[in-house]
Formats: sequence, structure tokens, C-alpha cells
Amino acid sequence: MNLLPKSSKEFGSVDYWEKFFQQRGKKAFEWYGSYLDLCGVLHKYIKPREKVLVIGCGNSELSEQLYDVGYQDLVNVDISEVVIKQMKERNGSRRPHMSFLKMDMTQMEFPDASFQVVLDKGTLDAVLTDEEETTLQQVDRMLAEVGRVLQVGGRYLCISLAQAHVLKKAVAHFSREGWMVRVHQVAASQDRALEAEPRFSLPVFAFVMTKFRPVSGSAAVQIFELCPQEQARPVRLASAERLAEAVRERQQYAWLCGQLRRKAGLGSVSLDLCSGDTGEPRYTLHVVDSPAVRPSRDNHFAIFIVPQGRETEWLFGMEEGREQLAASAGFRRLVTVSLHRGQQYEGMDSIQAELSARVMELAPAGMPTEQQVPFLSVGGDIGVRKVQHRGCSPLSGDYVIEDVLGEDRRYFRRLIFLSSRNVVQSEARLLKDASFRAQKKRKKDKKKPPPADSAEPLPPAPAQPVDKSYLCCEHHKAMIAGLALLGKPELLLETPLALLVVGLGGGSLPLFVHDHFPKCCVDAVEIDPAVLQVATQWFGFSQTDRMKVHIADGLDYITRLAGGEAQARYDVIMFDVDSKDPTLGMSCPPAAFVDRPFLQKVRSILTHEGVFILNLVCRDLGLKESVLAGLKAVFPLLYVRRIEGEVNEILFCQLRPEQKLATAELLQTAQALERTLRKPGRGWDDSYVLSEMLKAVRIV
Repeated sequence: MNLLPKSSKEFGSVDYWEKFFQQRGKKAFEWYGSYLDLCGVLHKYIKPREKVLVIGCGNSELSEQLYDVGYQDLVNVDISEVVIKQMKERNGSRRPHMSFLKMDMTQMEFPDASFQVVLDKGTLDAVLTDEEETTLQQVDRMLAEVGRVLQVGGRYLCISLAQAHVLKKAVAHFSREGWMVRVHQVAASQDRALEAEPRFSLPVFAFVMTKFRPVSGSAAVQIFELCPQEQARPVRLASAERLAEAVRERQQYAWLCGQLRRKAGLGSVSLDLCSGDTGEPRYTLHVVDSPAVRPSRDNHFAIFIVPQGRETEWLFGMEEGREQLAASAGFRRLVTVSLHRGQQYEGMDSIQAELSARVMELAPAGMPTEQQVPFLSVGGDIGVRKVQHRGCSPLSGDYVIEDVLGEDRRYFRRLIFLSSRNVVQSEARLLKDASFRAQKKRKKDKKKPPPADSAEPLPPAPAQPVDKSYLCCEHHKAMIAGLALLGKPELLLETPLALLVVGLGGGSLPLFVHDHFPKCCVDAVEIDPAVLQVATQWFGFSQTDRMKVHIADGLDYITRLAGGEAQARYDVIMFDVDSKDPTLGMSCPPAAFVDRPFLQKVRSILTHEGVFILNLVCRDLGLKESVLAGLKAVFPLLYVRRIEGEVNEILFCQLRPEQKLATAELLQTAQALERTLRKPGRGWDDSYVLSEMLKAVRIV
């Protein structure tokens, strides 16, 4: 029997509802859930002794069940005479104090301020079917009547799917009247993602509109709140638009959970879980399915907690890495969980307890309900990440300086731009005494330890906290190894080399060259003045007579040099500059830096025996082939060195094909340069082997 109307407009018709209840008969019809689904939110906002008006009651059992648990001052109204007659017959003797009245809710017959609660389950959604003028006028009359019959301090409790146009209309109406507006997600709707066949894909919300006494002589203060979970505190939001956005996020999350529950193989899916207290992102989840994994009893689903500070590693921070992690873990579905900066975490056990209920919404179809879901991690703890400084660059946006605890209990300092929060812009290892002081200070503060991730700074660092002899980034190590291509490695330390670095970051790359090649003069070009300030204040960078920083666009700087009458000549040119456009398949360098006309300018300022070294990060294979072809057209000799476990590739470009060295010759040259750099007093880091950086080089 099809009871659905031919058009949504029929929901507002008396004739439709009379026919609906005649055909439906006496069997109860529950919109948006039963009493058991809704009792949590109903008991939260309705007191047993309050006088309650239920509008559009239909033949739902909700009023009857409320009456039976102690809510006995209930008045029910509906536009359908058929359903009112049915409900009177059903309840006349069993519930004598509950009344049912045929009444149009746009013209109710009750005196002003008759009720403390008006309860609406799906009625507003049924009436507000579109945004045509006649529909909106009818809704205005309905909501005006709700406001009229409510006492000051009373509440309009509306159960709704919170479709965008319904939420917009309800919030606008009551906020304009000076009421407090709260949207509360119904807990039972959060659980539907766990059902094999959810009844409907959208979550259910309760609009809780509280009537305030009108304020004369001044504009009413507008209050907007969201309760994302039944036990969570309300989160205050700045505007009706932000409230609508927060509701939409919850709806999208519920839809996504439903999709993931029904089928696997949706590809890599990412989403944020927010704090119930602040509404700020607390966890970032990446859901990865491995279709190649054959299902067994215990390999359906697992959760992997990424320790703080390690979310930037390729294995956890890149889609390709997470796919490799999921495949090696041997689970059909793996959810990796990254912890957000600015949030406090007590430990692995508390994180597991907090996530257990939520992540089950992401379980794949077919997983046994009694199966335990394993939580996996690296090292067994949540890691240490201390935010030392927060700032904002007008050019590059918000950034943080943070210290993370890495291998061998050493601290590493990082510059992170929050527009790419899982990408380390710059990294440097702190000296051991700085790490020791930090640990010693924390022991003194044992009575009240700081959270594992906070804006509270570590103890004051020594004047030079950064270990300048250590290169953290593998691609920087490979770029330094490329200096072996200059030839005559035993003479390089005494050769007055001229080097150009485009892209300063924390300054570790130009600093390393400056400190290890005493005759070298370095020009560093950086477009963002804030980056130079960060490098100087937090990464131990300083300018000298051999190290100059030019605040300029690298494109303009090289174009100006190439166009000069007395062209500048560099023995080494290095590009280590990120793109600010996340839509491209190449994040380093910006596309303009590898245009052929610009590459010709780079060629013109490179000495005939020099080397041009480029850090390339490109996931688009077609685009990468185009970049390599362009470089090959300008620089006849091109070596490529892939960085293991990362997307980076280091390109070494030279002008003379006859300079080509076989792999064995490359290794011999690199070893000779390393022997020279290892001499006493050079501060060479023994963990860095130049020849290892050139082992996997191939010629294009």
C-alpha cells in the first residue's frame, strides 16, 4: 500500500492526512523514531510536571509512552479528524488526563502562554516542503502560534531531519524573536550507522528553541548552540551560518558512515572528529580498504593510532603510504587516527576509550558484531609534540613552531604551515643539552605535567639550540650529495663556490653548505619575510658576509639576473620551494619554476661546469614526464634520485653531456668528498653517508 503523496505539497493538505490515516488504520506510524529512540533528548528538555502541547500528533505512540512514564499534562492536536477520533478511542479510558483535539496549528484556540513545552515530531518538516511564498507564509503562521502559546522560558522542541531549508527557516524565525537556538543531535540517530540496514541515512536532530522575554530598546542577543552528542556540553557558535555548517558536517558524516557500512572499496576516505566541548577538530581519520586482503574471522577491521609528531611521515601522512600500511597490516579496513595540535590527550588508553564508540560507525559490512577491534600503534605511546610558537604570515597563512620527540629521545624542531598541516616545511634537530634541559625541567614539574600537545613552551632554549651539522630531511641530504658532481672533491673546500638557494625554510640547507664549505658564498632567495624571521628566531639561522638572504620572488630574482648585462654566475643552483596551489598534482616546485623559458634563464646564470639541483614532488605521472622532458631539453645531462618512502625526487641537471659519470664513478667521487668533509674540526655528522645518497641515481 503506497501512502506517499504524489507531490510534497500534499503534506500540507487536510485531505491527504485524512486519507492517510484512514488507509493506515490504527497501527501507529512513527516519524523519525520511537519513544525509545528519542527519550534521551525528550527527558533532557521536558520536566514531568510541565504542561506539554504536541502539535501534529498523528497516531504516534510517543504521547502515550510519555504519559505512562509520568508526563501526564499532555494536550495533542492534529488537523485530521480521523486520527483524533482514533486516538480518543485508544486512550479515553486508559489515559484519562490526556486530551486529543482537532485543531489547525496555524490558528490554535489556546490562550497566550498556555504551555511550557511545544513538542513537534516531524510536523515542521511535513509542512515546510519547499520555499515557495505560500508555504513560507503558512510556516510563519505556525511558528508564530507556537511562540504565542508558549510561556517565557518555555521551549519549542522540534524533532527534524534538519534539511537545509528547514533549519534555515526555523533558526531565522526564532533568533529574530530573540530566542535561544540550540540544535541537539539525537543519540539514537548516531547509532543507526551500526545497523546493517539503517532506516534512513540522515541523522535526526532536535531543535530546542527557548523563549526569552523580549528586550526593549536594544537588539536582541542571538545565541546559537550545537549539542553533537547526548552527554556533551553545548558548543556556542558565532552565527546561524556556522550552526548550519556544523549540522551539515554531522549529516555528511552520518551519510559517509552509512556508505562505509554498506560496502567496501570506496577508496581512501578522510574525515575529522570534533571535540564535543569546543567543536574543534580533535582527530583526523583516514579510512583505507584493502580489497586484496582475503577476509577471515579476525581481519575485518583495525584502528591505527599515529603518535604525535609522526603524522607527517610518508607512511601516515600520504595516501600512498597509508595504503601500504593498510596492506602490510593485513586488515580489510584500516582506520588511521592522527591527533590534532591544540588538543590535550591523557594517553593511549584514554584515546582508545574515547574513540571506541565512534570508530565502530566506520566498520565494514559483514563484520561479526561480537568481534573485538584491535587498536594498533608504534611504540605503545602517543608521542610528544610541544607547540613552541604560533604565528601568521600575511603571505603563507597560519603556522606553528613545534618540538617533537624523535628517535634516541632527541627533540626535533619543525615549521608547519597549517594550510598543509601534515607537511613539514622545515625541520632541525636540537642539540642534546636543549633536550636534556627540557626533560630535567619536566621532572621538576611532575606535580602538574603539561599536556602532551599544548601551546605551553618548553624551557628557554640555549642561544644555539639547533644542531647545524645534522640534516633531517632526506632530500636535503641528496641535494648536498649532488655537490660531488662538481668534480675534484678534494679541492671543493678551498674553491670559492657561488651557490644560489631558492626557498629558505628554516635555513638548514644553506646553513649546512655555509658551515661545511668555508670558501662558498650563498645567496638565498625567500619570498616570505616571515619565513626569514622564523628561521632566525627558531632555527639558528644568521646572515654573514658569505650568506645573504634576498626577500624576493625567485622567478623575479632569476629573471632580473638573467637579463642583466653582466650576468651573475653560480656554480650551484638549488630549488627547494613549495607550491601554494594545492589543486595541482605537483606540490614542489610551483609550475612556473619548470617552464622551459624560465629554465633557459636558470641555464644562463649557471656556470658551464655547474649543477642545477631541483627538489621535485609530483604525483601526476603525466605532469612529471612533462617536467622531465622540459628539463632534458634545456639541460642535456639529467640524473634522478628517488627518495625512498617519500614522493620526493631530486633532479641533478648539468650542461655538458661529457660530464656524465657512471654509478661507480659517482660513488667514488662522493666518497672522496666525504673523506674531505670528515676531517677533524669539520663537525661532520657520522650518520650521513654521501655515497648512499647517490647509489640509486639513474640517468634520464
